[in-house]
This record gives sequence, C-alpha cells and structure tokens, in this order.
Amino acid sequence: MEPLNQNSPITEPEETDFENRVVAPDYSPEDAEVENPLRPRRLADYIGQEKVKANLSVFIEAAKQRKESLDHVLLYGPPGLGKTTLAGIIAYELGVNFRVTSGPAVEKPGDLAAILTNLNPGDVLFIDEVHRLPRSVEEIMYPAMEDFALDIITGKGEMAASYHLPLPKFTLVGATTRAGQLSAPLRDRFGVVLRLELYSPEELARIVTRSAGILGIPIEPDGALEIASRSRGTPRIANRLLKRVRDFAQVVSNGSITREAAKIGLDKLEIDGLGLDANDRRLLTALIRFYNGGPVGLETLAAAIGEEAVTIEDVYEPYLMQIGFLSRTPRGRCATAAAYGHLGLKPPAGPDSGQQSLFR
Repeated sequence: MEPLNQNSPITEPEETDFENRVVAPDYSPEDAEVENPLRPRRLADYIGQEKVKANLSVFIEAAKQRKESLDHVLLYGPPGLGKTTLAGIIAYELGVNFRVTSGPAVEKPGDLAAILTNLNPGDVLFIDEVHRLPRSVEEIMYPAMEDFALDIITGKGEMAASYHLPLPKFTLVGATTRAGQLSAPLRDRFGVVLRLELYSPEELARIVTRSAGILGIPIEPDGALEIASRSRGTPRIANRLLKRVRDFAQVVSNGSITREAAKIGLDKLEIDGLGLDANDRRLLTALIRFYNGGPVGLETLAAAIGEEAVTIEDVYEPYLMQIGFLSRTPRGRCATAAAYGHLGLKPPAGPDSGQQSLFR
C-alpha cells in the first residue's frame, strides 16, 4: 500500500452558494491558499477536539495492531471545524492512500463503482456532504460498506445481467453538517460516529499562533486571542481572519500582529467581539426595531432586510441561535434579551414584548 503523499493538497469538493462573508464557516476557493499548507497531518498536531482525538487514536492503533482496515467513520458537526483535515489525518496515521469526493459529485451508481474498484486494500475514501448522495447511489453503498462487494445490474428485461464485484477492504469516512438528513440504513453502517464541537477561544488562539508560525507572521499571544475570540469557535474563520489582519498589521504595527493591530483590523472589517458582522447586526436590528423583537415570520424578515429566506435560515440564524441571540418559535423569529444588550438597546418590559407575547 502506498502511503499518503503529505505534499498533495487536500481540497474541498465544492463551494457554498451563499454570499461570501468573512465570518461564513462554509468553504470558499480563497481558503485553499491558507488552509492547505496549514492542515495538520498527524493526530498529535491536531489542536482541540480532545475527546474525538482520544477515541480515534485508540481505534486507529487497534486497527493497525490487528492489521485490518479501520471501521467506517462518520464525522458530523458545523462547517469549518476540521472534518476534512481529520479524514486526511486518519489516512496518514494508517499509512494508506486518501481519496476524496463529495456526495453531489457522485451522480450515478457507475461513478461510485469506478471509485470503489480503484481503491487499494485499506485505503480511506472520504465523502464530504455524504447526506447528499443520490438514493440510487446510496443503495449500492450498503453492500459495499458491509460486505465489501458491489452488486450491479446491467441491461433490462431478458438482457439484464447481475454482476457481483468483490472490493478490497477500505475505510469510508463520511462528513456531514446535517447528520439528521442521513438515512437510517446508511447511518447505521458507520461503526465510529464522532461529533465535532465548536472550539474555545484558547484552542483557537493556539491554532492561530500555529498558523502564523507556518506562514511566517509575527504574532503576540494577545493578538492571537483577539482574533480567536471573534472567530465564532471555527478554525476556518480564524485562519481567514488571520490572513486579513496580517494586512492591517503591516500598516499599523510594522507587520507584527499585536492586540491593538488585531482590534483595529477586525473593527475595520466590522466584526465585533462575539464574531457578529454587519449583516448579523442588521438582521437583529431590523427584528428589534421594526417588529418589537418578534415574533415575525421568516419571509417577512427576509423581505425587510433584502435577503433570501434560505440565506437567513442557513447562514445567519445558526450562529445567532448558538449564542442565544435568536430563537425560533411556532409564530416566528424572536430576538432575546441578550441580543438587545449586545446592540445596546433596552428590552421592552411586560408580557406584550417579544417571545412573551406567545403566552398571551
């Protein structure tokens, strides 16, 4: 088996269709310039996700001692937390090839058959957004994962023929941001299921410091922590902000990223202390000032700020809900008291205000 080539870039299969925001956790093409050289190759270099690392190291070591392929692994969690990086690390630690594709890219059963039949024993096949596999492809994935074989039917009627193709034993690593959309038969065939959590500011500061060292950017601990605290708990955003702050540091602090230089750069980018950008604050401000904090319907809110409803639901709302600034109710979206406080506004008092109006 050929070991993974450490110099070969690990690329994301597709980019997001949503607006390209500095604090968006979704992958964008410009991230490749920063992410690829910064991706750790060994489990020991991977910062954060301590529980995931501890369990994964045991599973990998046990598979190596038995000289077997690792059981299939499902990685799920918000975008930008390192699922692709972790999949590459699994292949490197096992000393096998690393093959990458994505759910939407595998359109027909023949596409999957071509990929699987070209694997070597023990190889790691990484499928990003595995929940988006077409149903026809997913159905032939079941025997491939369970029995390491493909059952393919060609032709129709009397000309139909069935072929049973044995496959080398491999490890499928699936990644998804929406584990709930995985069908139960596919989810049950993953022996190792791991959830990646958002990072703490201290963990992100270590990541920023490591990335700055690789890129040759002088940085002070306070500067790294300032970037980390505004990165929404996401390494991808932290590395992206590091790249943007570097430009400001060259002008205001002779190239070294100090806390003051980081603060100036992030303030210029309109990213506040909690990682909210101008679009997040515009949504909250409209919800509070136009609709008294809610509840208000999604379509109405989208029209008020000139955004698509799907963009609000998939891009803006997840983080605002995670930090407790927004809540979804049966009657619509509501701003919380924490959102009022963050914007420097006084929440309305009484049972007729915001979410409490639901219980009138």
